[in-house]
Amino acid sequence: MLIGLTGGIASGKSIVAEELKRLGAHLIDADEIAREVVKPGLPAYQDIVKEFGEGILNPDKTINRKALGDIVFSNPKLRKTLEQITHPRILDAIEKETQTIQGNDPKALIVIDAALLIEVGLNKKMDKVVVVYADEKTQLKRLLKRSGFAMDEAKKRIASQMSLSEKIKYADFVIGNLEEKSKEEVKDEVKRIFEEMKGNG
Repeated sequence: MLIGLTGGIASGKSIVAEELKRLGAHLIDADEIAREVVKPGLPAYQDIVKEFGEGILNPDKTINRKALGDIVFSNPKLRKTLEQITHPRILDAIEKETQTIQGNDPKALIVIDAALLIEVGLNKKMDKVVVVYADEKTQLKRLLKRSGFAMDEAKKRIASQMSLSEKIKYADFVIGNLEEKSKEEVKDEVKRIFEEMKGNG
C-alpha cells in the first residue's frame, strides 16, 4: 500500500513521518533522495553546475543548497529549470525504492514523504494521501526559528509551494495544528490513521 505524506514547509510533517516509521511503515524521504541525486559526479549535479555555474558550489565541490535556493526562490523561471533537472530523477529513485520494498514485502505499507507530492502528480499513484496542516503564521514562526532565514526569504519559501488549504482538497486524512497538541495527542492521531490505513490495505 502506498501512502503519500505531504504538507507545507515547516508544517510538522517530519514528526508525523517519524511516528509512521516507528509504527512499522517503510519511509521513503523525497528530500533525502533529492540530496542523493545531486551528489558530485551524478548527471543531475552536472546539469545543475552547467546551468547555474560553479558559484553555487561549496569548497568541497558539493552543491551549496542555500546558495542555489537563494537563486531559484527569487526567480520562478529558474526554479522551474532546476525542477526539470531534479524531479524526473527523484521520481525515478522513489519508484526504484518502492519496487525494492514491495519485492521484499508485498504487503508493506510504504509512506512517501514528499513536500511536492501533489505538485508533481505523485499523489495520483498513492492509495491514500495524508496532509499535515499548519496555518501560515505557524509555518512562518517555525521556519524562522529553525532555518535562520530572513522574514522575506521565509515568506518566499512558503509562497513557492501550493497553499495548504489547496492541498487539503487532495487529502484522505488531515493532521492539523500540531503546535496546539501534546506529543502524545499527535502520536495517538497518527496511530489511529495508521491503523485505519492498515485495515484498508
